[in-house]
Amino acid sequence: MLDTFYQEFGYGYDPRWHDDVVDMDTAYFDDPRQALLVAALDDEVVATTSVRADGPQSPPHAPWLAERYPSGRTAQIFRVYVRREHRRHGLARELVEMACRFVALTPGYESIYLHTNAAIDGAEPFWRSVAKEIHDGRTDPAHSPAVHFEIPIPVI
Repeated sequence: MLDTFYQEFGYGYDPRWHDDVVDMDTAYFDDPRQALLVAALDDEVVATTSVRADGPQSPPHAPWLAERYPSGRTAQIFRVYVRREHRRHGLARELVEMACRFVALTPGYESIYLHTNAAIDGAEPFWRSVAKEIHDGRTDPAHSPAVHFEIPIPVI
């Protein structure tokens, strides 16, 4: 995940937004309603996806998004990263499906929300293939330019 912040995003680690990456126990392993999923090849992590019991924060996102997707009742899909050389093999899709199944089996969630940086190569088309757009923040100069999506909670 840190590699993604530095190599893909180009801005590196920021403790305001990435504390879950350095304290995974608190963020994922100590909370039964949150999860970190990984795909590994030859002992190397090549893809990640996580579920957090947090809705979008305002700021940087529009206040109406934080109201529509409140923390606690919203499962937010986070940290969907695939190393460049392992892309286009279905890893992200499978990890997101696993994350959605986790949400369906975890009591208290009412929605699955995520946002993405559409400037990252392949991110927007991928999310459009698995989720429904809720808001395109690129049209809202007062807030983050992220594109916001919702995925239906699967029936299991």
